[in-house]
Amino acid sequence: MSVSSAPHVLIIGAGSTGSATAHDLALRGLRVTVVERGEIASGTTGRNHCLLHSGGRYCVNDKEGAIECIEENLILRRIMPHALEMNDGLFVALDDEDYAFKEKFLAGCEECHIPAREISVRDALSIEPFLNPNIKAAVQVPDGVFEPWRFCTSFLATAKKNGATIRNFTEVRDLVFQGSAVAGVQVFDHRTHKTETLGADIVINATGAWAGKLAAMAHVDVPVAPTAGVMVTIGKRFNNMVINRMHKPHDGDIVVPIRNTSIIGTTSWRVTSADAIEIPQDQIDKMMRAGELLMPILKEGRQRGVMAVARPLIASANMDARDFSRTFEAFNHRKQGSTGGIITISGGKTTTARGMAEKVSDEVCAELGIQAECKTKTTPLVSYREFYN
Repeated sequence: MSVSSAPHVLIIGAGSTGSATAHDLALRGLRVTVVERGEIASGTTGRNHCLLHSGGRYCVNDKEGAIECIEENLILRRIMPHALEMNDGLFVALDDEDYAFKEKFLAGCEECHIPAREISVRDALSIEPFLNPNIKAAVQVPDGVFEPWRFCTSFLATAKKNGATIRNFTEVRDLVFQGSAVAGVQVFDHRTHKTETLGADIVINATGAWAGKLAAMAHVDVPVAPTAGVMVTIGKRFNNMVINRMHKPHDGDIVVPIRNTSIIGTTSWRVTSADAIEIPQDQIDKMMRAGELLMPILKEGRQRGVMAVARPLIASANMDARDFSRTFEAFNHRKQGSTGGIITISGGKTTTARGMAEKVSDEVCAELGIQAECKTKTTPLVSYREFYN
């Protein structure tokens, strides 16, 4: 089957999930078009914590999400080492309550198959001299960091190499229907200021925190809860590894080093619009206080920037946003008894984007009656530098 005669899949969104899905489907021989209303990774992916999760953060209270994180972490290390900094992470206990949590944490890591080893406080302070000198314990895990634009363009450059078309600054204004099924999209090109219609055999809603807004165009609902978090960027890199506090995920309990900065994060609350997130000063102050407990030197750093981004979490009834699972789900709306021709993929983490892409691509192939195996676990990605070549 040539690409020109293959079914056409149109992906809405060029964040980590949409980019990885474009790569997966192009490898399977389908004709792929990606449309993105802004620049690549300009939504949630481009404003996140840049953490390549080991799963340690979730291994006690969200084991499904933790297992997904470590499995994908190890795959990404093999297929895209050029876009990652594999610097590992430390979970540290600051007080007696944290120290008591250590037993649960180590047991959770073992159950979720996360490589973890306790190191001495002396060794931890040798590796990270700006850590709080009063820490009581430290455990090393395979965390890492990524640069969001490079992460996405590595997938997209490889997808382009396999025939995919990538159109950024192309905003979906409406869906096109054939009968009761989605058969394409109406887009506005912000560079040419022209409106056009793009047909498709399947449309994938990979818009993350905006998935509910896009799904409403198809007259369907998705249980995606945009959940914001504030992050504070300090204009100097004070840590070599990712520093996590050893307790249940909470506000301001992680400092991620990326390039020459340190990012303190993060809070968590539900928002109604992913485009208009106000950042209260008390949330910024909370981040600084919590970050300084882990690394007192952060108070000497200059705040380079403050950002808030909406996570596309799968909502659960009667549960606080902080406790929503970090797992993901593909919603085939036809199977749910509603609109055909459109599938939504949401939830998850940037770390799990490849796994999310595999799941939604399997669903697409099943819907189209195509037998094509996923190859993304073992196929190395070309450099992000190839995206514009």
